[in-house]
Amino acid sequence: MTARLAAAAALLAALLVSAWAAQEARTPPRDSWSAKEVAAITAMQLKEAGARPADPSNAYEQRTEAVAFGRALFNDPRLSANGQVACASCHAADRQFQDGRQFGQGVGTGKRRTMPVMGADRSPFLFWDGRKDSLWSQALGPLEDAAEHGGNRVRYVQLVEAHYRDAYRQVFGTLPALGALPRDASPNGTPAERAAWAALPESSRDAVNRVFANMGKAIAAYEARVSYGESRFDRYARATVAGDARGQEALSAQEVRGLRLFLGAGQCVTCHNGPQLSDHAFHNTGVPPIDPAHPDRGRADGLRKLVKDEFNCLGRYSDAKPEQCGELQFLSAEDASQLAAFRTPSLRNVAERAPYMHAGQFKNLQQVVQHYASAPKAVLGHSELAQAGEKHADRQVIRLSATDVQDLAAFLGALSGPVVQP
Repeated sequence: MTARLAAAAALLAALLVSAWAAQEARTPPRDSWSAKEVAAITAMQLKEAGARPADPSNAYEQRTEAVAFGRALFNDPRLSANGQVACASCHAADRQFQDGRQFGQGVGTGKRRTMPVMGADRSPFLFWDGRKDSLWSQALGPLEDAAEHGGNRVRYVQLVEAHYRDAYRQVFGTLPALGALPRDASPNGTPAERAAWAALPESSRDAVNRVFANMGKAIAAYEARVSYGESRFDRYARATVAGDARGQEALSAQEVRGLRLFLGAGQCVTCHNGPQLSDHAFHNTGVPPIDPAHPDRGRADGLRKLVKDEFNCLGRYSDAKPEQCGELQFLSAEDASQLAAFRTPSLRNVAERAPYMHAGQFKNLQQVVQHYASAPKAVLGHSELAQAGEKHADRQVIRLSATDVQDLAAFLGALSGPVVQP
């Protein structure tokens, strides 16, 4: 009798669970969205990014040995003029792989905000001004920058020869014959370093450049494995697509209002779209310069540097075929629209990365949102933001109340997730 009662009780419980599940399936979503809005939300999910295509200019980035070598270089402070600055100094793992400062601080003080490592491998152009077109080429720039690492490539190559010979060989093969080298030499250094570089035979310069480029390729192999993890927004998006009312509880009512503004009146999704919440393009939005008398020219100068860069996709140290460098081949260094334009940063984990904009002009997200609502005229170039009374082909005036600003800022906080690293 007891066994029969137990079986009956189990059956009743199963029926109740089934009925509850059926009722849940019939429960309408907590938040309703139009088909167009659902499509935009779907596209913004992190999972939509898929696997990143291999970088044709870096044939080594998929190798585990390159990741290990790159991690070591990334964390080595000997790769600096004073022996105290590593890549990890500004891109700290415990600070969202950035530094939280208004200006990057290396052996000196920079003029722009440090960008995070996560997602950098997804962008066709790097730095705020896009002066680099690959993750490995980007890694080389700070090493010789006077305000960042402040060193020179001959010194770095000698360090690899002295301390990383085996690690280098495991990835790239035996170090090339470097010949007799001065202690310091670089085409981008001090007058003495440039003179020493010019005095080197072409074969030595090429060998040094090859090792230097490979250092960048190893660092890129490591950095490409640092990525964003799923946020509360991603859970909400998944629930919304599935019509899961309970799953939509991942966002508060205020955050949902902010999302509606993000997709609608705020026009944020115009540039901050896709899984990385960035169009990877460059825009002039009238952000006030730090020094109005000498405003930052942004992408306009970055384009010229990129085209001349010996380590770009078309350069001799790239592993890509010319036809794989399409974007670089069709760039115009004379594009007037790029004056004072800066790269659209990802909004993932943005609430953890104050201050904001290319030179840390704004202290918090409310100030950022208010800037777009105010739409000031650009000090240099022309702002893309529509202004009251102005006819604009692509945009409308952004009209946000004080409450809207708070709601939008609240939603941006829901975009934070863990940082995934090897």
